[in-house]
Amino acid sequence: METIKQKEKKAYEILKSKYGYKNVMASPKLLKVVVSVGTGSGVKKDRNKNDFVIDRLAKITGQKPGIRGAKKSISSFKIRLGDPVGVMVTLRGGRMYGFLDKLVNVAIPRMKDFRGIDKKIVDNIGNLTLGIKEHTIFPETGDEELKDVFGLSITIVSSAKTKTEATDFFELLGVPFKK
Repeated sequence: METIKQKEKKAYEILKSKYGYKNVMASPKLLKVVVSVGTGSGVKKDRNKNDFVIDRLAKITGQKPGIRGAKKSISSFKIRLGDPVGVMVTLRGGRMYGFLDKLVNVAIPRMKDFRGIDKKIVDNIGNLTLGIKEHTIFPETGDEELKDVFGLSITIVSSAKTKTEATDFFELLGVPFKK
């Protein structure tokens, strides 16, 4: 089975004729993958929720995530500046390619009623943001943790300049778009 890194190299050859790239450096590349979980107000009720989410996200990504604090105080939500509101990890290099291989080949096919990813989730500057409702689609999470299921957001950042270029690039990497 081809890895994402090998597919990225082959994508240049295919996209070269379509977009007229002069060299490899002009073609789109994967820059980073950002995985984030919003823990929100649930932290005030259960202090161990952030530790649980950090532990699960570290198992899924292979890298310890950091806690993100609130950027400003909002009295109606009872949030103060610096209160923990989420957990985030940024993957680059080998961990990024390993995580994307696992996401595309193992996790996404395990989603319930999956019929493909809509092409609208690719934005105008070449990034793909995917929301996942349950973290249990990843093989590292056991089935015994079904009581504490959380959703996560995955942003795949590429160096593509336009939406069509990015969509073609992600399609060549093996992201399962709707037909």
